[in-house]
Amino acid sequence: QVQLVESGGGLVQAGGSLRLSCKASGSTFSTYTMGWFRQPPGKEREFVAAISRSGGGVTYYTDSLKGRFTISRDNPKNTVYLQMNSLKPEDAAVYYCSADYGPLSPVRTGIREWAYWGQGTQVTVSS
Repeated sequence: QVQLVESGGGLVQAGGSLRLSCKASGSTFSTYTMGWFRQPPGKEREFVAAISRSGGGVTYYTDSLKGRFTISRDNPKNTVYLQMNSLKPEDAAVYYCSADYGPLSPVRTGIREWAYWGQGTQVTVSS
């Protein structure tokens, strides 16, 4: 099993940037495919990005966020990151880190396809 703890959320002005972190513990981090989801107020949790296990050489993003968000991982630090640039008010949400032992492909964009979740970190974007 793996435990996930997100950090880095907060209040940012539109156009600004934030970097979220998710630190994993309890298992061999490099063997897990990692992902980020978000849940805007009053809406369902939605897929944001995922990164392959081991070296993290393959990434996948939801189409609407390509070019603004970047997922990366640092295996020695047991941490996955989500760099968010040019933030918009509609990016405001609780952001969740996820992990699964399976490979990245085929990409799992449904919340039921991921085994482990963090508690979430709030991102607020002011206009």
